[in-house]
Amino acid sequence: MESRLKLQTLLEGIMGSRNVYFQPPSSTMMNYPCIVYGRSSTDAKYANDIKYHRKKQYQVTVISTDPDSDMPDKVEDLPLCKSSTHFAKDNLYHDVYMLYY
Repeated sequence: MESRLKLQTLLEGIMGSRNVYFQPPSSTMMNYPCIVYGRSSTDAKYANDIKYHRKKQYQVTVISTDPDSDMPDKVEDLPLCKSSTHFAKDNLYHDVYMLYY
């Protein structure tokens, strides 16, 4: 849990606001631009059938009304972050990343 709270703080720092939502329910009213993130999976490393390293993977989505926002670049610059996809829906621009944290 502590690791996720550190990630929350890190993403809020990138946003410059508290518009960062962890696995929000569909009833949540979001303010844009924002970041929405949630757990995706876990990556584990093994040696001699023993797990010696584990990282949690998060799907991080930057949502903005500005197609030229610099927020996606700031998220993509995080270590162990990879771009997944980009799409537009309802005049909102979504950049999706997979982040190990």
